[in-house]
Amino acid sequence: MTRFNITNLTRFLLISFFLTGCFSNIAQNQDNKTQNNDFAKNLRFGGGLGLGFGSGYTDIMIAPSAIYQVNNMVAVGIGLQGSYVESKNYYTSFMYGGSIIGLFNPIPEIQLSAELEQLRVNNSYKTTSGPDYDHDFWNTALFLGAGYNTGNVTVGLRYNVLYNKRDDVYGGAYMPFIRVYF
Repeated sequence: MTRFNITNLTRFLLISFFLTGCFSNIAQNQDNKTQNNDFAKNLRFGGGLGLGFGSGYTDIMIAPSAIYQVNNMVAVGIGLQGSYVESKNYYTSFMYGGSIIGLFNPIPEIQLSAELEQLRVNNSYKTTSGPDYDHDFWNTALFLGAGYNTGNVTVGLRYNVLYNKRDDVYGGAYMPFIRVYF
């Protein structure tokens, strides 16, 4: 892991924990005010964590998010994402960014979603037959999804309508998901 990637990963993690703590603190402070009590009750937190390790391979991902439950059918929210992937002697990748999400439940068991995600991607490749090189770019994804909802947990499939296999971000346009909000 290069010093640049360690610095970016540290910054991202600190910002993520700071924002998560701020959202939690705001929600707790607003419980004392009757006018803002509805807002705090309708604010939900969740996200995702991922860890993958193998022989010469490391994959770490953190993605905190918060949604506001507008009514029984509609929720809107924001999220942050940061990930680090390394395949020893081949490449390292650091991605960070944010997203906005809209959730719609036409019936309690079915959840439809739309998520616009913007990621900064920093890839470094090591080659055996030539010089090492970097590929840094912004990637935009628009995910449309559907899932089965069981209260706090939704399991489903989403499709990236802006998928481009040359971007070296996602392995395919379809992605299964598990979404958890408390």
